[in-house]
Amino acid sequence: MAPRGLSAEEKRVKLTELFHETRDFYQLKELEKLAPKMKGIVSQSVKEVLQSLVDDNLVQMDKIGSSNFFWSFPSARGACVTGNLTSAKEEFIALESKITTLTSEIENESAQREDTEVRRSALAQLARNRATLSELESEMAQYGLADPVVLERKRRAVVLAREAACRWTDNYSVLFSHITKTMGCDASELRGFLGVGEDYEDIE
Repeated sequence: MAPRGLSAEEKRVKLTELFHETRDFYQLKELEKLAPKMKGIVSQSVKEVLQSLVDDNLVQMDKIGSSNFFWSFPSARGACVTGNLTSAKEEFIALESKITTLTSEIENESAQREDTEVRRSALAQLARNRATLSELESEMAQYGLADPVVLERKRRAVVLAREAACRWTDNYSVLFSHITKTMGCDASELRGFLGVGEDYEDIE
């Protein structure tokens, strides 16, 4: 049966152990040679595992010249863990304080909205006022035809319509006269041709 390969977390642990046991500085190429021999980590995965440790601040990296050097000492890991723990505690305390404040605000708000007789009476009055307002709005809508604004709009519309009708009848009269004079047409025949009755009158 073939031996089981290392999981991603096991690789992280073993690579960290390599740093802590040797307490030395390494380049990536050196780690790719040492990790398979010392910790059984496949060389192709060393770069990825190393980067994950750097991202989590478990391994330090610095560029010297054109080369990157990596290292990690037990004391550095302890400081990192302690720092993370301190940050977590501070965040927890802040959240606890926020929860306490919100709980207090909720209790105060609930107390102010206590179901008392005064509050019930006020809510009932508010409901009656809203109902009355709705009735008045409906009544006003029914009398909309008597609204001065509505009447003024209608009056203006009538005036505009009459002005337009006058223009059209004037145009008709001018054109009718021109045709009868220039073409010598009989007025009655022309009216019949145009479908204009004898009772037609110009709008004054």
